Amino acid sequence: MIICGLKLTHDGAIALIDNGKLVFSYEMEKLNNSARFSDLLDLDLRFLSSVLEENGYKIEDVDKFVIDGWGEYDEEKAGKENDASAFFTKINDTLGNQFEIEFGKYGMLVKDENVLEEQSFTYPKNNFSYNSYLHISGHLMGAYCTSPFASKQESSFVLVWDGGMFPQCFYFNADTKIVDNLGPIFHIKGDSYASFASNYNPFTNFEGEGLSIAGKVMAYIAMGKCIPEVLTFFKETFHRNEGDILKDNITDLSTLIKRSTNLLKEFVIYGEINDVKPVDLMATYHVFLQDVLLIKLKGLVDRYPMQKKNICMVGGCALNIKWNSAIRNSGMFEDVWVPPFPNDSGSAIGAACSEMVRHTDSLALDWDVYSGPFLNEFQENDSWTNIDCSIPDLAKIIHDFNEPIIFLNGRAELGPRALGNRSILSAPVSTTMKGVLNKIKGREDYRPVAPICMVEDAPAIFNPGTPDPYMLYDHKVREEWIDKIPAITHLDGTARLQTVSADSNPEVYTLLQEYKKLSGVPLLCNTSANHSGKGFFPDVQSVIDWGKVNAIWSNGKIHVKKETKIHLESGLFKVVERSY
Repeated sequence: MIICGLKLTHDGAIALIDNGKLVFSYEMEKLNNSARFSDLLDLDLRFLSSVLEENGYKIEDVDKFVIDGWGEYDEEKAGKENDASAFFTKINDTLGNQFEIEFGKYGMLVKDENVLEEQSFTYPKNNFSYNSYLHISGHLMGAYCTSPFASKQESSFVLVWDGGMFPQCFYFNADTKIVDNLGPIFHIKGDSYASFASNYNPFTNFEGEGLSIAGKVMAYIAMGKCIPEVLTFFKETFHRNEGDILKDNITDLSTLIKRSTNLLKEFVIYGEINDVKPVDLMATYHVFLQDVLLIKLKGLVDRYPMQKKNICMVGGCALNIKWNSAIRNSGMFEDVWVPPFPNDSGSAIGAACSEMVRHTDSLALDWDVYSGPFLNEFQENDSWTNIDCSIPDLAKIIHDFNEPIIFLNGRAELGPRALGNRSILSAPVSTTMKGVLNKIKGREDYRPVAPICMVEDAPAIFNPGTPDPYMLYDHKVREEWIDKIPAITHLDGTARLQTVSADSNPEVYTLLQEYKKLSGVPLLCNTSANHSGKGFFPDVQSVIDWGKVNAIWSNGKIHVKKETKIHLESGLFKVVERSY
């Protein structure tokens, strides 16, 4: 069965599954320098056809189109809040005629709702039919089907905590394919992390950038500290609020969301009255949410002692590496899985996986993280030149001349993290390199730069240093290494590690091997190769147009500005003038 999944809003994407194997997943932000969170509203089926053909398929090859259940919302049209009939968008058919379509709702579920219930839609006049699943269903099944638990036919808890919802837990039974809805574990929306911070500098002027604030806050709080008495107030106020919800048996979604909003207001007022430093309030709120998450998960697991102790975590909140690490380190679960696309960038894959589980015998998706768009072809540029450059030559350039190098190779990685194929790589040993990288990317100076490290060397440098191929957990830099690799060490002594093996990314692994031979350090700085606020660079030309670096390595060639002299035979890499 060939299934095409579509996500039409915020991180719009197209994914294709052919008999249980992921063929590709294209997020719109990774095409043509599009803005982050680009959508597929006003989808043109001719564009969809061109993407399929690029990967060797035609529209008529697809057995079922599946659309993630989140789009524009018309409150006047809705019979009730979150009603499926109120979610819609417009697409263009193969003749270019526009028509409006509907699809499933977002997914704040009540206890008895079936998370795998599909809705079917047909538009005969436009020759288009599809199924649609809840937005939360895509998160749930995208996480489970890509997990090692699915490959082993094991059951698992699945925690879904997205920006617009409360943390909801499910249990997927691998034997029966039945999903038990265990309900919300508490009543604070995922976007509260950013909403709380938006009351304070430097996050008060991020109008329209709410989806990017959370990651910045996670970095910024390293400059603050958790205040015990503030934490106590937060917890006591929260527990009183939760008790009132249970006592009054409140189930109305609007009321619950209002209570979540009012809870944050109480926290803000407390901070103002007691003159608590904003950065300390944010740091304390982070710890508060982490502690509540652990307590509530423990209570849930204790209620189901016979269930398999696996958990998948998904939704935008699963990008919080500190919470992920706290759950993994808690000992509550035998194994923890977070996909590399836990936010809405994985929703097209998740929609297709929902259909796969519902209508085929497959549970496990055969997938590779490097299944994104191909690089565009490069046309010669008058101000740049290029020559062949081997991986050992590139390692020497990075080692000898302390230059950030754009590294573009093969297909793009899935999800929001640059995992080597669309990265800026540089030596980690300079105290100034983090500042250089943040400056050329237009990022705040407190933002960290991640390390990319050979998997076998990670335990000697990081604690725990366990395999972490997708940058989803927190690792402490061991004391004896802090001064050796200052560019990747965050303010709190941690790093968002990515580990690489010879199998996962041969080119990057070889580069790390060669750099280690020269420096004794088995890692490099790794940050995403993109314009601020846009997706990964889709080609060499887009980097040249950006103009912030002097050298680009792509598919065996190094592209350099003509005023930059590179003579690989003699190992000379002379930068005439920096562009940043």
